[in-house]
Parts: sequence; structure tokens; C-alpha cells
Amino acid sequence: MKGSLKRSVLVLSMTLLGFSTMAQQIAPKDFTVSGKVKNGAKGEKVILSKSSANGSSVKQDSTVMAADGSFSIKGTEMDRGSFFSLNIADRQRVILLVEGGEQFEVLADGTGKDSKGNGGKVRVTGSKNMEYYAQVDELMKNFAAKVTVWNEEYAKAEEKKDTKKIEEIQQNYAKAEQERLSAIKKWLPEMGTSLVALFTANNFLTPDNDLDILKKLAEQYEQVQPTPTLAKGFIGQIKRITGLEVGELAPDFTLNSPEGKPVALSSLRGKFVLIDFWASWCGPCRMENPNVVRMYDKFKDKGFDIFGVSLDDNEKAWKTAIARDNLKWQHGSELKKWHSGVAQAYGVNAIPATFLLDKDGKIIAKNLRGSALETKLTELLGAQ
Repeated sequence: MKGSLKRSVLVLSMTLLGFSTMAQQIAPKDFTVSGKVKNGAKGEKVILSKSSANGSSVKQDSTVMAADGSFSIKGTEMDRGSFFSLNIADRQRVILLVEGGEQFEVLADGTGKDSKGNGGKVRVTGSKNMEYYAQVDELMKNFAAKVTVWNEEYAKAEEKKDTKKIEEIQQNYAKAEQERLSAIKKWLPEMGTSLVALFTANNFLTPDNDLDILKKLAEQYEQVQPTPTLAKGFIGQIKRITGLEVGELAPDFTLNSPEGKPVALSSLRGKFVLIDFWASWCGPCRMENPNVVRMYDKFKDKGFDIFGVSLDDNEKAWKTAIARDNLKWQHGSELKKWHSGVAQAYGVNAIPATFLLDKDGKIIAKNLRGSALETKLTELLGAQ
């Protein structure tokens, strides 16, 4: 139960992958933000920043509050959909989903959150994006509050070895998780081709469970001209993932081995191959490695091989991890971490991630680990 809540509060997460430049150009659009800060004071600064793809922010403009805490600031949106933030006197941060042309109204209390999460209240009006963002944010806060209580109860139940209570908590969590996802999926069609739809799809849906919904959204965005910059990345990502369904031919690639020699995936044709995306810095990957070693030793003489694709950016750390974990199969890396072209081509945004290929290079299973991997290999190659 502990650690099972992936997103207790909303975080702005949009993966910007490679995309083709569309012919039509996006015209810049101005927007304004007017606001009032309840606990603001004359001369206190308000800074408008734009979030970049790597998670950093770039200052756009700043202003100061009047005696009554009011302020006004202008910005320009260049990509028809970006995330901005307001830093209010270094005490409160307000997220803005901007497509351009909006006239936002911000009412903030101007206080930071205390240890219990109180304070930092804000209301933003002026766009449908912000209305839906507020709904999703409230949903997540309520969910997070429940999970906090369940985690505490779970810890106590574990100490007492109260299996009945543990089962009850797990059932309550599963029910709440399903209710949360149902609400998200109900809102998504209403959001249309908006920035908040991209945000919601990226943060709460997964290709493994919701590929049809994601494909439909990508198709809708393709009809929007000019296509927003973030939508181009989303469309490209879904197209890559769609091409990597079970039964599809795995894209070929060539990577340099730790010795600097190029190794092509296609060179392993004729065997069942596990493409294993991992990294030396990935704890869950390193924990899984002993099981992968065991599978390799058990099935390597029966037509099974592994191609380890590392998302490291430190060559020494990569080589050291291979030696320490006794990983005796083929390895390759671009040493570009999440900027790996192979990871992007396979739609990998979390590791460990695996793709099991048949002798012809077609994908027959994805993300098999532990006993599930052993069961599948035994089915294919027989017990040793």
C-alpha cells in the first residue's frame, strides 16, 4: 500500500518527444492576468514564468502589487498551449494553463501551505482550461487525503498482522482509484482539444490500459490546424506506441556496446529476445536484475537472448552496474538518459520496461517481470 499513490497532488507533466514541423505556423497570442492577493502588500513582487520541457521555468515578466494587493501582468503564448506559473511574493505559486487570448482573474490568499497542507488557496477564472484544472485538482486532493489515512492504517495493520484490515484497506483503495479514473475519463471528452485535455491524458491515462482513448484524442488533435506544439509531441508519441502493440514488428536499432562496437537488434533474429530498458540509477531495475540473470542462465541455451538498453548518461556508472550485477548479455546505450532515441521510438517513459520478441522480431509480450517472465519463457521454450 505504501507508495502506491502515484500522484497525490497535481504536477505539470507533459513529455515533449520529437515531432515533425507542420507547414502552418502558430501565431503568437497575448494574454493578461489580473489578480488580487488577500494577504498582499504594496510593492510585493509577482513574477510570471513559463515552464519548459525539461521542467525548469523561464521568467517572462514581473510586476508589483498595489496597496490593496491587486496586480496586473501580461504575457505572450507562442505555442498555442503552454504551462505558466505566477510566483506571488515567494509565498504562493499559481499554475496557469494558457492557450493565448485569455483574460485571467486570480484571487489568491497569498500564503504558503503549512505542514498540514492548509493555506495557499487560489481561484482562477477566465478559461475552460482552468475550470477543468480546478476540478481535477480538487479530485486529486480528496484522493490524496484518503490515501494518507489509509497508509497510516495500513502501517498499523501490518504491525498487528491484521490481514482482514489490510484487505479492507486495499479494497477501499482500489475502489477509490477506479472512481477517480472514471471521473477523469468522463471529463476528458468534454475537454475537447484543449491544453487541459493533454495534461489530463498525460498524467492519468496509460497506453497499457487506455490506448483507445489516447489514440482518439491524438486523432482529434491532428485535425486542429495549426497544431499546438505540445499536441504535436503527443501525436507523435501515440503513433510510436500504437506501432508497438503485440503482434507488430519491433523497430530495429543499432547501439554501441560498452566496448564501443555497434550492435543491431536485428543481429539477434532467430532467437526469442527480451529488450530490457534499464539504468544503473534505477533502483527497481537493479532489484529486478537478479531475476533477469536467472532467466538468462536458464534459457540462453534454448534460443533466448537479451538486449539491455541503458538510459544512463554516465558511461562509467553504466559499465560498473553491468559488472556488479553480472549482466552477461548484449548491451547498448546512447548515454543520453531520457533523450534516448531508442527509448522514444519504443514509447518508454518509465523503467524498467521490457519487450519480448519472437524469432522474427515481432513483439509477443510487454513488461514481463518476475514470475510472469519465467512463465512466458517456459511456455515458449520449455522447462530446463
